Amino acid sequence: MMDMKIISASRRTDIPAFYGDWFMNRIAEGSAGYTNPFNNKKYIVSLKKEDTAAIVLWSKNFSPFTGNAIVLRDRGYSLFFNYTITGLPKIFEPDTPREEDTIESMKLLSREFSPEHINWRYDPVLLSDITGSDYHLNKFETLCRSLSGYVKRCYISFPTPYGKVERSFKKFTSKTGIKIISEDIKTRVNLALKLSEIGRRYGIRIFSCCGDYLTGDKISKGSCIDGTILSAISGKDLSHLKLRPTRKECGCTDSTDVGIYDSCPHGCVYCYANSNTEKASSFYRRYISDSGFKNSAFLGESEEVSDLWIEEIKDNLNQSRNDDPVQHLLF
Repeated sequence: MMDMKIISASRRTDIPAFYGDWFMNRIAEGSAGYTNPFNNKKYIVSLKKEDTAAIVLWSKNFSPFTGNAIVLRDRGYSLFFNYTITGLPKIFEPDTPREEDTIESMKLLSREFSPEHINWRYDPVLLSDITGSDYHLNKFETLCRSLSGYVKRCYISFPTPYGKVERSFKKFTSKTGIKIISEDIKTRVNLALKLSEIGRRYGIRIFSCCGDYLTGDKISKGSCIDGTILSAISGKDLSHLKLRPTRKECGCTDSTDVGIYDSCPHGCVYCYANSNTEKASSFYRRYISDSGFKNSAFLGESEEVSDLWIEEIKDNLNQSRNDDPVQHLLF
């Protein structure tokens, strides 16, 4: 029997909001395909309950998936939710749900599961000439007031200046006239500490995601996929799973992500997972136009292509193990 693993769905796209039917089909089939984005290698991971330590779901909109989450729980899967509610004006994230709807959705998840099953991500803390420090302090307090008692942890970070993000910011400023501001470390730390104090008043502890310069007495280093928390809520011994950072200063436990980049149509200006919004929107339009994409092993690929890749994986099993030894194959 293979070691149980954590499934991430997904850092690379919003599966609960847009691709939940694909994911549930993969649960029914017992496996999913995924591609290593750095070397384009293809793999298959088991989604059988006995092979799955936990499923970590990431979304800005869990409403379409809440019923499926309850079904998975009732089938014996352990679930954890990374729920992003930034409080930003819609101009920065045009195709996300209304703030009040996401708040109600988080409350429902908290009631169905527990506050311990949820990380609220107030992430990124985007500073601009219409969302300065005062904006965030007021908005964060409003959100904390609404979510108090329903969530205990909040993860924050400031935008990471990836090349694609910087290009997106420049395009956004050119189109809207709104300037994105990259404040100095002292300003960011001071704002984060004030957010931490607000959170404390409402029983919400603040963690830093991939920003160790923010950590100290009031802000702890966070792990969006935390093996200790997942072990506690699942009752499973996950000591075989080690830390496997996905980027600098990441503290996450090893997981297998079944998502794909350039596929989330939320349209967020700060997104690091899309190279451009039109490419992601085109991906989603293609997905919803052809039911075959919902049944394929690999998200966004046809059944025919997915089947060919699966055969290649079987034929090259030993080589695949050597190329990516930390990932577990189904076959």
